[in-house]
Amino acid sequence: MSEKTLTQSQLTYLDAKPGIQLIKAGTYKLNELSVLRGTPELKGQILDVPITDKKQVLTMGYYALQPSVDYSAEFTFIEIKVVTKGKMVVRDVEGNKYVAEVGDVLVFSPNTTVIFDGESDGEVVYFKNVEANPTYL
Repeated sequence: MSEKTLTQSQLTYLDAKPGIQLIKAGTYKLNELSVLRGTPELKGQILDVPITDKKQVLTMGYYALQPSVDYSAEFTFIEIKVVTKGKMVVRDVEGNKYVAEVGDVLVFSPNTTVIFDGESDGEVVYFKNVEANPTYL
């Protein structure tokens, strides 16, 4: 086994505990494809980030907020939001504030209450491991 090979039990999953995680653009060092593929002239990078070990449905969606009022939502599933425009500002019930800008990723773990701040003004693409909400279709 190479140094970088991990077994399933050694992985740290982003959904390991309830809460909000903000992954700022550039946080992770990507692996060079030229090295991984044995092709020196290949220019590119890749990195897998383990989210969960559960196999469930996966839904993708689009979400936008304009400056208005705060509102809260309870997440009983994993949701990942990638900011594509503007900024999303969220807080947890302890008052910790997370400001995600273009290229940043928000991860909401199961059993987490998220407060969407009224100063949010942006758009995201999101992925969640729960069936699509019929009222959102």
